Amino acid sequence: MSATRRKFIHQLGLGAASATLLPFGGSATETKAPRGFHRVLSCNVRVALPEDETKGVGWPQRKDICIQVIQNQQPDIVGFQEVLKVQAEDIREAFPRFCLFGFEGPEMDAHPTGYHGIAKNPILFNKERYELLTGGNYWLSETPLVAGSKSWNTARARHANWVRLKERKTGKELRIVNLHLDHISDEAKKQQARIVAEESAQYSTAFAQLLTGDFNSRFDSPVLASLRTSDWKESYETLHGQKEAGHTGHEFEGTAYTKAASKGRIDYIWYRGNIKPVESKIIKDALKGKFPSDHFFMLSDFEV
Repeated sequence: MSATRRKFIHQLGLGAASATLLPFGGSATETKAPRGFHRVLSCNVRVALPEDETKGVGWPQRKDICIQVIQNQQPDIVGFQEVLKVQAEDIREAFPRFCLFGFEGPEMDAHPTGYHGIAKNPILFNKERYELLTGGNYWLSETPLVAGSKSWNTARARHANWVRLKERKTGKELRIVNLHLDHISDEAKKQQARIVAEESAQYSTAFAQLLTGDFNSRFDSPVLASLRTSDWKESYETLHGQKEAGHTGHEFEGTAYTKAASKGRIDYIWYRGNIKPVESKIIKDALKGKFPSDHFFMLSDFEV
């Protein structure tokens, strides 16, 4: 292990102590994972924007739909992307049996306004099923402990949140990492994915880890190469084959998205270690003619 990597991993360990735990919430309704399995969702819920409200797809018009679609899946763990504080508060109220790990911006960030106020990538988990052992976050830059730091011409500062959980009933442990890669620079996306691959490699190859997120990259993109060569596998691909699964971003058009053929899937649920997927699908639900987000959500059931 190089001196640079040792320093990076040491810094991450120190940074974990400053992570913030926020109470979140839970509910249950329709589909449920098989007994003993862990249901994981990756949900880009679309940041709350005033301009979306004028189009009828703002957060106030679709928050109940978004919450209902997520509740209907009865998840154990959810990796969120694009969450503003107002959205976190709404979801927290709807899921009282869960906790949200992450921050709601900008108190950990030198930049108090604009995109930096986003909670970015909080992780939701069922606190009745899991005990939080530890957790933290790091920025996807050359200075991972500097909040809001940017490298490689990334359009926006990006980071990863992670938690290490223990299932209360069985004592089994698993680690979840959640992120949102840059949406402009291919070089930034490659480097950001590389950082995550290197950081996760400090754990044994047998230790169960999950990686959820919006990678802004298609399945055959070089951006994903560092994950594929470091023992990470993608759950949908394992069960359905390594091929184009269809678009997940859809600009609120759903299955009728006019740019679908050129876009493809950009949302993923990866796994590493002694854990295997038993089900994986793209959630394309709409309620009252509205979609919960401009992304379809991903769902995978796992056996540890």
